[in-house]
Amino acid sequence: MRRTVKKQYWLTPDEDAELKRKARMTCLSEAALTRFLINGFVPKQKPDEKVAEFLRQLILLGNNLDRLLTKAYLLGYIDTPLLQSEMQKWNQFQLAVEKEFLCPEKSDLFGNK
Repeated sequence: MRRTVKKQYWLTPDEDAELKRKARMTCLSEAALTRFLINGFVPKQKPDEKVAEFLRQLILLGNNLDRLLTKAYLLGYIDTPLLQSEMQKWNQFQLAVEKEFLCPEKSDLFGNK
């Protein structure tokens, strides 16, 4: 939806500094942070490099499992249902990690149901 309504408001220097700090922490613009909060989402802080490296390793592991599964299917000598099950577990784990560290959460800040 196109944004056509302009809003202006006044902040104290302390409030302005806090808004800027929180926008930097979440890697969002001040306007985007405000829109997130209005829509009832509390954005998470940007994950540190350690989490990013963890996700890269997890993706590599998933790719390795995929290659192993392909080879097992072609050669027919590895238990493919077991490998598929393990690969599914890794994919679910990756999604859980992304949800925990990257996705904003819906908040009931204003009591909306």
